[in-house]
Amino acid sequence: MAELPQPVLAPRIWQVGALCRAIADSLEARFNPVAVRGEVSGFSRASSGHCYFSLKDAQGQIRCAMFRRAAGLLDFTPRDGEMVEVMGRLGVYEPRGDLQLIVESLTRAGQGALFEQFLRLKARLEEQGLFEPARKRAIPLLPKGIGLVTSPGAAALHDVVTALARRAPHVPVFLAPAPVQGAQAAGELVRALLALYRLAEAGTLDVILLVRGGGSIEDLWALNDEQLARTIVQSPVPLISGVGHETDFTIADFCADLRAPTPTAAAELAAQSRATWLAGLESAQGRLQGAFARRLDLAGQRLDQAASRLGRPLARMAAQQLRLGRMAHRLRYAVLGRLEQDATRFKGLQTQLRQAVQTRLQRNTQLLERAQLRMELLDPRLVLQRGYALLADEAGRPVTSVHETHPGQALVATLADGEVALTVSPPR
Repeated sequence: MAELPQPVLAPRIWQVGALCRAIADSLEARFNPVAVRGEVSGFSRASSGHCYFSLKDAQGQIRCAMFRRAAGLLDFTPRDGEMVEVMGRLGVYEPRGDLQLIVESLTRAGQGALFEQFLRLKARLEEQGLFEPARKRAIPLLPKGIGLVTSPGAAALHDVVTALARRAPHVPVFLAPAPVQGAQAAGELVRALLALYRLAEAGTLDVILLVRGGGSIEDLWALNDEQLARTIVQSPVPLISGVGHETDFTIADFCADLRAPTPTAAAELAAQSRATWLAGLESAQGRLQGAFARRLDLAGQRLDQAASRLGRPLARMAAQQLRLGRMAHRLRYAVLGRLEQDATRFKGLQTQLRQAVQTRLQRNTQLLERAQLRMELLDPRLVLQRGYALLADEAGRPVTSVHETHPGQALVATLADGEVALTVSPPR
């Protein structure tokens, strides 16, 4: 029987702007961030401070735009024909439908090897799931303690401490000093983080900041260390990275629970302003006072109506009015007293709630650690490390008895650190 022809589906009809946005989204998901090496062509700086040029080689060229903030970080003026290396994000300029590269940093050719190392490590760690959004944790609204890792001589330390003192002077800050630049910096940063992890596990702090000022890719290279990246994702509490300027990106930024564009911004994200919380409490108190005042007014109206229904003699009316006035006075003071008690109770309940949440979090963390230990004890690789081996035939089926073998048969022995090919010999 001949097959019926399949109906041909009509292609989707796009709006031009929607198609441009869809292409831009695809580029963002597939390529960014991207590093490119090429020759500068048609470099110009507009009055706005933005720079426009093309990058080209023998096979092609791409339009580039470098906005004023990034252009202000340049320490030289690119010239036509000069070989450079840029890092940025591919996008679509929708008004013209042009492909363009938004350049976030630009250096003379020669620093590309570090960019390549950065991109290779980023791709490998991303494939292993270290950057997964699902493992990112929310920052606590009311931290009881903040850990801080930075250089004790850096301007970033002053910026963070100043911001925290202004926004949340009641929250203690625990500094774990470490160099943020140089050959030994990555290892010292790991050591500092592990020290703060111990405080976090003891319940002393519940958020950590890793900050430093901006610089070249060489200056920030310690924050692209693989061991540091794996240490960051092991943090028992949410970790915020605040490295350099808004255009600076490091592996530590991708591993952190939250990236802040600057050290000061990291401090602001870690602690909500005390004034905001106080304003909220004052607003709640005002609403309570308004509600009680309205109740008092209604009670006063009822008293006035009762007093108006009283007849003569005038002396009795005056006595009743005086009594009602006293009762209204006592009622007002009683309501105001209750309002103060309710406000105090509200603050106490807030403290109890925060303590209960912290206790529950610590208990769940302990249960998770014990479950992880039990899973590790069941790992069959531990048995192999004690000298045992797993035998399998060429089809991968396990061999558990000598009756399942014959002379000349090929077997594979799996040991703790690899596999060994074997051949069965006749019995002696």
